[in-house]
Order: sequence, then C-alpha cells, then structure tokens
Amino acid sequence: VNTRKHPLEIPPPSEKDWMKDDEEDFFLLDPDRECDALPQPFRMINKLVMQVFKSAMETIERREMLQEEQNLKVQPKICFPTAEFQVTGRVNCLAVSGKYIFVGLSVGLAAFNMRNFQNVCAWDAAKTEICAVHTSDLGNECHVLLAVDEMGLVWLFCFYKESFLLIKILNEVEDISQRSTCVEVVLSPGGDYAGILLQGNTKAWLEIYQLPKDSWLTEMENSTSDGLACSEWRLRCSSKEVDTFLLQDLPVSAIQADVKLALPELLLTVRPPKPITGTSFNGPVDALKEVDDGGMLGLGYSHLIKDCQWELQEAIFRSTYQEYLEAEGVIEEEIPRHATFHFFLPSRILMGPEMKVLPDIPVGIGVHWDGNHNFCLYLLNHSLEEEADSDLKPDVVWPCASPIACSAVSSCSRYLALAGEDATVTIWDKHLGYPMSVTAILEERFIRSIHFL
Repeated sequence: VNTRKHPLEIPPPSEKDWMKDDEEDFFLLDPDRECDALPQPFRMINKLVMQVFKSAMETIERREMLQEEQNLKVQPKICFPTAEFQVTGRVNCLAVSGKYIFVGLSVGLAAFNMRNFQNVCAWDAAKTEICAVHTSDLGNECHVLLAVDEMGLVWLFCFYKESFLLIKILNEVEDISQRSTCVEVVLSPGGDYAGILLQGNTKAWLEIYQLPKDSWLTEMENSTSDGLACSEWRLRCSSKEVDTFLLQDLPVSAIQADVKLALPELLLTVRPPKPITGTSFNGPVDALKEVDDGGMLGLGYSHLIKDCQWELQEAIFRSTYQEYLEAEGVIEEEIPRHATFHFFLPSRILMGPEMKVLPDIPVGIGVHWDGNHNFCLYLLNHSLEEEADSDLKPDVVWPCASPIACSAVSSCSRYLALAGEDATVTIWDKHLGYPMSVTAILEERFIRSIHFL
C-alpha cells in the first residue's frame, strides 16, 4: 500500500504557463479562427466600423432617454377651431361682449353672432383702419364700443339691435395741428366711464368721460317702440350731423331715422406731475395770501425755495459728483408721456361717510406716470369747472420707494399690486389703505407686467 506522508499541494505556476496579453479573451474567440487574424488594412476598417457602431448605439440610447422624459411630461391639449368667421380684409383686433364678437378690420368694424357664426352687421363709412376695440355690455341687447383707428382717433359707438350707431369722436378737433393721438383706452366694467390717454406734440394727459348709458337705453327703447328698425342711422349733435351707413348681408329696408343720444361728459383731465421748481412768490406774505386759512407758524422767511437756490444746489451736486455723472451720463428730467390707470370700486379710501354710491359702479381712478414714485387716486365726483384754472390735485397719494414700473388690480377690485423699478412688488389693500406685503425679486431684474391669478 502506497501512502502519502504529506497532503497534495497545487504546484506553483511557471512562466511558460502565464497568460499572454493577446490571450486574455481567449474564451470569447472562435476556436476555429483562433489563428485567423485580419491583416492590414482590414484591421483598420474593422476598427472604424466598430467605432461607428458604438457611436450609433450611444445616439440610440440618448434618444430613448429623451423620448422617455418627453412621455413623462404633461402633454398639452390640442384644440381645433369649431367654426370660422369669414371677413373681408385683415383682422387687427377683436372684443367679446354678450353674444357678439366685434372685429376691427383694415376697413371698418364688423359684428358676428357667436350662436350661429354669422356676420350680423358691418360699418365702414369712414373707410378707416381699426387698430383696437374695447366693448362692454350695457344690457337690453345694447353694447358700447370704443374703437381706435390708425390715426389715433377714438370712435364711440353704440351697438343696438344688430346695428352700429356712431355717437362721437372723442378727440376730434377742427385744427389738425392741435390733434392729439390716443395711446391707451380703458372702459370701466359696466360701461359707466371711459378713460383715454392722449399725447400731443410735447405733452400728454388723461381724460375721463362719463357715459350716459341709462339715457342711451331709454332713447333706444323709444326708437324701437316707434318702429324705427333700420340699417342707416343719423345722429344730430347740436351743431353738426354725422351720417353713418350700416352694411348688412341680409336685405333690410333702409329707413332713415333721427336718433338723438346724449353725448358723454368730460369729468376729469389729469396731467402728469410737473418737475420740482422754485416758488414764484416774492415773500411769505404773498404766499400766505394764496392759503385758505390765515394761520402760520413762525415768520416764514427761510421757508421759501426759489429757482436760484435750486440752480445753486444742482451746481454743487454736479461739481461734487462730476466723475460719476460723466461716466454714467446725465439724464435730464422730462415730463412723463405715458401713464397706467385703473377704475376703482367704492372703498374706505375713495369715499367719505356722506357719499352715496353703488357697490358695482366705480367712484375713482388710480394713475401712475412713468418714472414717478407716487400712485395717485382721484375721485370721479370732481367738477370740471372748479379745476379749469388749475391742475387737478389727487385726493389720495400712495408713495413708493422707487419709480413705479407697472401695476395691476384684482378682479374684486380690493387689492392693488405695484411693481417698482427696483424689482419690489407691494400689495396694497384699497379698503384699509395700507400695504399688506412687500416682496423683493432677484437683483438686476426689471418687472414689465404683473397680474393677479
């Protein structure tokens, strides 16, 4: 019997048994082609083909990942039109009021019925291009329209019983050199007031009109009861007549009617704030003569600032900061030419204890001019004759730390948002009259518009 005295051990490998570099993947090679290596240039071709194949697989994987991410996103709903309105000319603008769609065309206006998608009425008597349309439903199938044409004229229409009636051109003047251009139009909810921002050659101002809609509804009902249904209306305005022709698709008997409607009343004329200047009074006695109450504190000799003092202060400022002014450029103070304004419903700030107002009719407007720090509130019960000789003063002023860039009013008309040029947003409570919150946006950001959701 042959027995081992020591356990069986694995012998150490020798150098001849070491695996060579070209034999590391020997188990992946085809045994039949173990010695069949490609010669040049086929090896280079094989390498290029493998690189192309590898890059193609990477592209496929990347596209699959992008497609998977796209599938996880919420897909927008694609909507297709349910009806089309055939118009003549180019469509510039449109507005919806009640069951009608009013379209501003390259020549005139057109009204469409949303129920049957038919053109019910058209107006092109002036052969002018309408660039903006604002409308409001007055009830009893009556609508008020404000249309701005290519020349900046504001046309006031009344749409009743599928017929257009031209009431007045608000900024029309006999002297063409004195003509002003409309920049912005705002129509209050319910159609009680209308505001237009006008610009002249060197100045800008805001005009607020009161629309006598109750009188219009009464006149329209009276004309309907008398059987005056026609496609051509004639409006007589005090000293001149304006003929308006209505173009309708359906043949309607053209009966000439004389309809007298009340003209809108100009309530306010708001002008931009003037730059700060010195006083024109020679002494404190002259200044006290212009004060309603005769009370004063002190002699007042050091309380008047004249133009020469402002000029001296400006000269000192320029000499002190001359290097900074030359680097950044000096900006001359100019009178602002654009404003943003809103109609406000009754609140504690805009109404006194003895004022009798309706909750759904505006009682004031809020205005802020470009580059100005103050948001000014004006009541709509001012008399234009009282302010004929002087500029209208605001009833309430809300100051801001920086110039106001834009503003917005909530749908309930209680909250007001003011965005400053320093990227801060302030929310005001109009009923209580104090700011509710102040939010600062990232630096070096300019807020161009703001909206309530």
